[in-house]
Amino acid sequence: MKIIRTVTELRDWSRRKRTSRKKANGNLIGLVPTMGALHAGHASLMRAARERCAHVAVSIFVNPTQFGPNEDFDRYPRSFKADCALARAESADVIFAPSVEDLYPNGPTSPNATFVEVAGLSDRLDGASRPGHFRGVATVVAKLLIAAEPDLAFFGQKDAAQVSVLRRMVTDLRLGVEIAACPIVREEDGLALSSRNAYLSAAERVQALTLNRAVRWVEAMVTAGERRADVLIEAARQIFVAEPAIRVDFIALVDWETLEPVQIAKPGTLFALAAWVGTTRLIDNTILS
Repeated sequence: MKIIRTVTELRDWSRRKRTSRKKANGNLIGLVPTMGALHAGHASLMRAARERCAHVAVSIFVNPTQFGPNEDFDRYPRSFKADCALARAESADVIFAPSVEDLYPNGPTSPNATFVEVAGLSDRLDGASRPGHFRGVATVVAKLLIAAEPDLAFFGQKDAAQVSVLRRMVTDLRLGVEIAACPIVREEDGLALSSRNAYLSAAERVQALTLNRAVRWVEAMVTAGERRADVLIEAARQIFVAEPAIRVDFIALVDWETLEPVQIAKPGTLFALAAWVGTTRLIDNTILS
């Protein structure tokens, strides 16, 4: 496994691999963008990339432009040595770990910097709670896609709103990349894996399970025949009543492509929620069937 530090090196690697001797899966290149602090959820993305692609690059970059002024950029978990070990174990070919200066030549806060913004979608769900967040995400992912020139880029369904924003971006910009969404990976007790789970105290870790209970309850109601959004959302909200220490950010039933609210659930509808457990903001969701 090779560690690459610059956009130029990554692009050179990608182009060499694409023109090398053909493999059974057509020399496809897969990219797994991450902010590091890798866990089993990231490992599942690497395995999905390996199954579909001949060559796999994993980016590790804590992107400053997707953090708000009072968010956790400075304390976000960083564990590069362990991350490299996990990526190596999952047979990644390349770790791309650029500097901020390499990805943002004019500086991430410069008035001369270039940004990518997906209008409309970027202001919904997590975007409504974190103004500017999806502009930062779209910008850094566009930079990574331009650098790596992959055929597929792999993201977790846990970040479902992000997936919608990125799919719209690659469609509108005609980037020719497939955004592949992979299933949420959970702990045995149901908590969705997240690098931010490391912030939770023992008591908060127990409280955090409330998010999954709300998701499972809504799934059970839909299975039993309930389809009305207001009923489903209120039922989920009541799950949080038993945990007054948790502050709900949003509970929503939306079309996964547009992130617009829907009144009646149907197959493929996204049920998503976010909540603060102590000082940690967590998210969870399900695609209703």
